[in-house]
Amino acid sequence: MSIALATQFAPYTDDLFKAESKISLLTNTDFDWTGAHAIKVYKVSTVSMNDYSRNVYAPGENEESAASISRYGELYDLDATTEELLLSKDRSFIFNVDKMDTDETVGQVEAASALARQLRNVVIPEIDSYVYGKMVTGAGTKPTAKALTADDIYTDILAGSETLDDAEVPETGRVLVVAPSVYTLLKQAAVFDNTDIGAEMRLKGVVGILDGMAVVRVPSARLPEGFGFMLAHPSATVAPVKLEDYSVHSDTVLSSGDIVTGRVVYDAFVLDNKADAIYYQAVTG
Repeated sequence: MSIALATQFAPYTDDLFKAESKISLLTNTDFDWTGAHAIKVYKVSTVSMNDYSRNVYAPGENEESAASISRYGELYDLDATTEELLLSKDRSFIFNVDKMDTDETVGQVEAASALARQLRNVVIPEIDSYVYGKMVTGAGTKPTAKALTADDIYTDILAGSETLDDAEVPETGRVLVVAPSVYTLLKQAAVFDNTDIGAEMRLKGVVGILDGMAVVRVPSARLPEGFGFMLAHPSATVAPVKLEDYSVHSDTVLSSGDIVTGRVVYDAFVLDNKADAIYYQAVTG
């Protein structure tokens, strides 16, 4: 005798885990693209210092030959060039949620929750990956790729911090981005046991502050291949999201149900004169 066993579906959806975006810690939105597709930013030059001369003319010079010389030194014109920030990413999606699908899945296939899932699992990771890629490409300092080890990782990061110091990057607001594998090396670094952050790491199980920098751990899937770590000040990268248009369209002729659409216009730019505020270390292997 055979028995037909019952199968029950629980009102629960097994969603993927997705990390929150940390891009806002690393970038800024200082410029407003309202009413414009591109923004031009001026870059103005400077001049060198001179020794002030109490005597304008050197012995034997006449006024005509010294026309461009003043007591302050030679007179120069400043250069004023521009860099254009042109938005290039205009992305969209569309999907259908049938009424019967909603009814016959105990409400698990539902437009609003499906839209939230699309943003969490697809849209945000895409934007994150793009911004990290632009920052890596535009980094002002890129030492040769190397193998990172627990013995050297702390010294390697301090070398990056020193580079930012020499570039006169503001000390406050710096962020250290690490891939999970590098985070593991940090936890293994013996020198960390002698620092304040070492105790915090042991208590909280996360990286908090290292050499005055906020430390964030980003999933490898959102980082360029070969990513080791990156030091960045948020003033260096502009990451605008000009348009976020997400809608649920009910009772359209296209579907007996809901049509969900989305459009996002975004980009990321590393400013030419602030590129030195990004230090990127790639890894080999």
